[in-house]
Amino acid sequence: MSCLQTIQDYALRSIGIGERLLPREGYTLCEHFTLIGSGLIWNVYFGTLALLAGFFLATAVAVGKSSRNRLIRKSSEWFIFIFRGSPLFIQFFFAYFLFLSLKGVHPWFDPFTSAWLGALIVLFLNTAAYSGEIFYGALRAIPKGDIEAADAYGFTGLARFRRIVWPTMLRLAWPAYTNEAIFLFHATTLVFFSAFPAWGQRGDALYYAKFFADKTFNPFVPYPILAGYFILLTLVIIGLFGLINRRLNRHLPQEARRGLKLRVNLIR
Repeated sequence: MSCLQTIQDYALRSIGIGERLLPREGYTLCEHFTLIGSGLIWNVYFGTLALLAGFFLATAVAVGKSSRNRLIRKSSEWFIFIFRGSPLFIQFFFAYFLFLSLKGVHPWFDPFTSAWLGALIVLFLNTAAYSGEIFYGALRAIPKGDIEAADAYGFTGLARFRRIVWPTMLRLAWPAYTNEAIFLFHATTLVFFSAFPAWGQRGDALYYAKFFADKTFNPFVPYPILAGYFILLTLVIIGLFGLINRRLNRHLPQEARRGLKLRVNLIR
């Protein structure tokens, strides 16, 4: 089988398009790249949706933590504490057994026991907690002069938050938030180890990397390929977030703009 034929058969296998059966012998380098790349579609799916939804919840949590209302403030603090204080791997297992119990109560919860929805919810809540703390720190770092200037111009309430506070918060938090986005996409590989079953036995990139490692007894080919894909994905994230960062700081002089710096989180 040619490499082109392999790509046609397996490039979209992870989402149910193409060849149904996995290769049984040979295991060429092209098959490695194609199937692992196919599985990466799920990692991008988990990371993108969790990041988009988590961004808005994180903003609400950050505002809630800085609220004068004790109930709202404590609710935000405990949300951040629980999801930052417990390992993501454990959160997957607790969520799976919770959804499994709810499934027995009502069949409406059946989709929540699958990885495409249940694991996505866990990633969404986890990144919202970490991002919420980042945004809260940025809120605390907003210069008082900006708030006083907004008051002087007559901005109050929602208008002040939308025009002054929120944009300034994003500018201050964006470099750290970029690192959180990178970590989130890397954390999507933990879905493979969670209790959530893959959709139709068509898993993520790590699923196919392990398949080749088990079949060939050689982990030094599929896992470096997997790492290479995630390095490329990280470069894409840095590029996109860099464009947004320049957009957020477009009003500043060129020499005063804060560039993004990649800082790898060795321990979280």
